[in-house]
Amino acid sequence: MDVAGKVVVVTGGANGIGQALCETFHRAGAAKVVVADLDHARAETVAKGVGGAAFKCDVAQEKDIRHLIEETEKLFGPIGLFCSNAGIGGGFDPMMENVGGSSDEPWARSWAIHVMAHVYAARHLVPRMRARGGGYFLNTISAAGLLSQVGSAPYSTTKHAAVGFAESLAIAHKAHGIRVSILCPQGVETNMLRGLPKGPQSGDGNLSAEQVAQDALNGIQQETFLILPHAQVLGYMRKKADNYDRWIGGMAKIQAKMREDLGKS
Repeated sequence: MDVAGKVVVVTGGANGIGQALCETFHRAGAAKVVVADLDHARAETVAKGVGGAAFKCDVAQEKDIRHLIEETEKLFGPIGLFCSNAGIGGGFDPMMENVGGSSDEPWARSWAIHVMAHVYAARHLVPRMRARGGGYFLNTISAAGLLSQVGSAPYSTTKHAAVGFAESLAIAHKAHGIRVSILCPQGVETNMLRGLPKGPQSGDGNLSAEQVAQDALNGIQQETFLILPHAQVLGYMRKKADNYDRWIGGMAKIQAKMREDLGKS
């Protein structure tokens, strides 16, 4: 898909990958970039820089996403590309003695933001896209949704679920002209990453948000479902599929090393 001339919405657009996506789509000629974020003041700053518009939006709330879609289309016309990018970190604890021991709150919050936000976007936008013959969804997920995330079961589990929903979305609506891409980087130089301990992916290097956004644009232009800014991830996926037991054993060793390192600090 060519982004030029399209109305583009980016959730979590006030910083990090989201901000870089907004700036990249603007440079690519988007007709209007809509920056949606809980931090409305910061969203307005980003929107001003790209000649766009800002909406305050909590993607965990269906009513906010419905309002975002309805108001965007009323003010600027049909949404050509919806980027469901908002996400949260937190809750990373490789020292946890029981992976199921977390309270319900981090599970519910992760599920709402990492899974249901994608569902809500599709719920309210797919009928509109079908009526006009197509559209595009870009869902920012993570390599954790393809592999795993040592130290955070809620993050890893909900990112896996996000991949599953994106697959269903792509399969069910391909015939309706709707295309889907999932953006699955490893380490990206954002505030979220800076607040986490080093994980097994750190050896592959951290990319800038700008590079990840450019990779996303390239993938959308080629209509590629799986966008991997870190090329190494494909190899890890193949190793995982080739011998699941060996892969789990290797991941368990990584967690043991992380625990050892954290115990020394």
